[in-house]
Amino acid sequence: MRLRPYWIGVEGSYGIGVTAKDEKEALALAAHALGASDVKSIDPLSSMSELDQGHVIPNMGNWFKRGVWFPLGFD
Repeated sequence: MRLRPYWIGVEGSYGIGVTAKDEKEALALAAHALGASDVKSIDPLSSMSELDQGHVIPNMGNWFKRGVWFPLGFD
């Protein structure tokens, strides 16, 4: 199974970083972990340079592993 990291924009939140097999699974993982229901956007990521270097990068988990890697604490 090929996994891909996604950034999910959520209303009233900084955002959620999730690694999953597809967008549907990414949304399900985010909803299960954080109750994220007010999704504004979902974007596949190809590089860590696409993430906020001052806040997300220093506070994220392993984005190569399936699950929520930002915010921390939901793996």
